[in-house]
Amino acid sequence: MQTAKYVQVVNAHCEGENGSVVVGGILSIPGATMQEKYQYLNGEGRSLQRFLCFEPRGVPHGSVNLVMPPCRDDADAAFIILQPDGAHPMSGSNAICVTTVLLETGMIPMTEPETIVRLDTAAGLVTAVARCEQGKCVDVTLSMVPSFVEELAVPVPYQGQMIHADIAFGGDYYGIVDIDQLGLEIAPHNAHILFDIGIELVNSLNERYQVQHPEYPTLNKLSYVMFRNIDGSLVQTCTTLKPGRCDRSPCGTGSSANLATMYARGLVKEQDTLTSQSIIGSQFRVTLSGTTTIGDKTAVLPKVTGRAWIYATQQLLLDPTDPFNEGFTLSDTWGRFIDELTAH
Repeated sequence: MQTAKYVQVVNAHCEGENGSVVVGGILSIPGATMQEKYQYLNGEGRSLQRFLCFEPRGVPHGSVNLVMPPCRDDADAAFIILQPDGAHPMSGSNAICVTTVLLETGMIPMTEPETIVRLDTAAGLVTAVARCEQGKCVDVTLSMVPSFVEELAVPVPYQGQMIHADIAFGGDYYGIVDIDQLGLEIAPHNAHILFDIGIELVNSLNERYQVQHPEYPTLNKLSYVMFRNIDGSLVQTCTTLKPGRCDRSPCGTGSSANLATMYARGLVKEQDTLTSQSIIGSQFRVTLSGTTTIGDKTAVLPKVTGRAWIYATQQLLLDPTDPFNEGFTLSDTWGRFIDELTAH
């Protein structure tokens, strides 16, 4: 059979969240920096994202990570996250999947008891420390990018009421909403309700508030709404993703953004450790390792620890006669916001 595309993929999940890693078949992405590559994938390069993320090859739950050589001398590898709505600059669960795949497949040599992998991302350098035993990554601790608050308790209307959200950056921009404002709990049986509310809120927040990262011009919109329930050092989380689903993991960038909001409110101090717990009960350990300044903003330096497991490999082919070379979506599976996926 003649094939127009041949892509090798290692499938992994981090605490339940699928994070496939492309390990072959894509030679390069245009751009001299990860910011330029990220911008290309959200523009001219959208066809690759659609090929990998849309049906019949893709699924609505999870991400596809493009691994590539780094653009900076102090990194070992680089990656960009592809999701159904486009490319994203950074993700904690996906960084843990990428690190695990790089080491357990031998793409980067593993050393025991720990291996350091420096990852170049569109949100900055992320250092991963993998704890390794007998050829396995037992867990991975990420030194996340500086995370900071844009605004606390901004009003946003929802179904005739006014609720409040914190806007913060943790590797991507988030609106963070205390779940008790909606009279709901973060639980599997509420997932279909939470993603519906979350997508409406992220659209509403983007209409009303503008964000701009002090150092990276292309990071200028809210990507997600994360619901939270803070109970001492335990934070229940549910991040909602377009076109309509809930993150299965506790969400590393969302947990980092939330850590910044808790620090701004005086709820945590340096060296405090929280447990972030996802809607399915999986957990990350989140530590406030220090603080710094980004532009005129006080930022926290989070460390996020989680686990990933490889569960399959794939070889994706494209028959040149296939009419669905860029894939498709249907609202029965992908939710009622699918028009946003093809609007770009």
